[in-house]
Order: sequence, then C-alpha cells, then structure tokens
Amino acid sequence: MATENATPIFACSGLSYAYLERFPALDDVSLTIRRGEKIALIGANGCGKSTLLKVLDGLVFPDTGTYRAFDAAVTEENLEDEQFSRGFRSRVGFVFQNSDAQVFSPTVREEIAFGPLNMGLTRDQVNARVDDTLTMLDITDLAERAPYQLSGGQKKRVAIASVLVMNPEVLLFDEPTASLDPRTQQWLVELIAELGAAGKTIVLATHDLDRLEVLADRCIVFSEDHRVVAEGPPARILADLDLLLSVNLVHEHRHAHGPVVHSHLHGAEHHVDRHSG
Repeated sequence: MATENATPIFACSGLSYAYLERFPALDDVSLTIRRGEKIALIGANGCGKSTLLKVLDGLVFPDTGTYRAFDAAVTEENLEDEQFSRGFRSRVGFVFQNSDAQVFSPTVREEIAFGPLNMGLTRDQVNARVDDTLTMLDITDLAERAPYQLSGGQKKRVAIASVLVMNPEVLLFDEPTASLDPRTQQWLVELIAELGAAGKTIVLATHDLDRLEVLADRCIVFSEDHRVVAEGPPARILADLDLLLSVNLVHEHRHAHGPVVHSHLHGAEHHVDRHSG
C-alpha cells in the first residue's frame, strides 16, 4: 500500500472528454495516483470509468485538462515520438474487459511474445520472458493453442500474460472479474492482490463491491454525470449507503412483513438490510 508521501505516478487535472464531441464521458476530473497504490474506480455503467482508463493508457486524449505520467505530459504529440511512446508503453499495461479485443495472435506463445519482440529484445530474452510468464500464470499447457479456441477464463489469463510479460510498473484493469466463472474470479482477485503486494501500481474499474477491500486500498467514486464525487478507503465508501444510492451503485427494495418494513440494498452483490417499525 502506498503512503501519503509516495511519489505521484499519474496526475490528472481538470480532465473533460466527450465522445464525438457531444457525448460527455468525463467532466472536470482531477485525481492523483501514487506509486504502489491499488485504486478502484467505481460508479454506475457509463459514468466514465473505462474512459479514464483509456486516458491513463494514452488511448484517448482529453478535450480539456492535463494528464501527466512519470512526471511527463502525456499528449498525442508526445506519444507520436517513438522514444517517448516506447518508454510509456513499457511502463503501463492495460487488461481490457473483453479479452477478444486484446488477444489476436495465432498461438498463445506468439501472443505473449508480441510485446517483448516490439521492445527490441533478443529472441532468447523474449523466449525466457514468455516461458516465465506462462509458468507464473499456470498456462504452459496452452502455449501452442490458438487463443480463439480457449474458454473465457483461459483467454483472460492469456490477456493478462501478454501484459505481465512486459513487466510494467502500472497495471490498468477494466472490470477484471466481469463474465468470469467463480474460480477464475477468485484466482484473478488473488493475483491482483499479489501484484499489489509486489509493488505494482494498480488502477481498476469494477462493480465488484464485495471484493473492494481486497482489490483496492483507495476508491474513487464517479457520479452518473461523469464527475468524481468521493474518494477514500473501501470500508468508508462501502459504509456510506447514501453515497452508494446516489451514484446508482446500489438500489433500495422495500417490502413489508406486517408492521415491519424491510429495506434491502441490492447491487453488485452488495446487500444490506434496513429495518423500520
């Protein structure tokens, strides 16, 4: 877990972004992410979490505001510079929500080798990295398989392997546990915790409120109008039921048993009872 005095690794100031210049996705978003932190971006669908991850990865660029990473401005112009781009891309890895959008090579081994080969490593260096990564993620038996033949959980492991093989300082995850079977979800949560313990900086967008305290040490909460409305430790955010209701992360369902009215808060598997007589 990062300390208050840890070095800022990302700094966003006044970010606004609209798709096609008319569909708002981010509105005046400012935040700082420090080296070694595990950050969860939470909020309802369409609030801007995935767009912010794309900004942090240099895939889209804000209409207004500034974004600095590793104490350098990240702009479209700077990323057109080969040296800057190679340095930035080697330090930041992005695991997409949809593994099919990320995995495209004929075999798993070639998929994992793609990034290191483009970094200019020798074939021996690449092979060593690929073998180590296959072993770490327990997918050595998939090495010669075609990615399109794999299950969703296996594809997710391959997508993560293609990022981890680069040994990035920062890992971005978009809804990492979405659409995975329970066993793969648990494996991935434990992996993210291990990567955080190893000193990686992790930023993830998630609806998985039940696992927030494992996945993150700080939450950044987005409202449905694409603004940051709260931040703090998971326990404090989860205890603020009015906040969770206001940003549409949970909803209230009322029903009566005689004179007693029960209110259940539902959403992202987060369930709390309120009772009133």
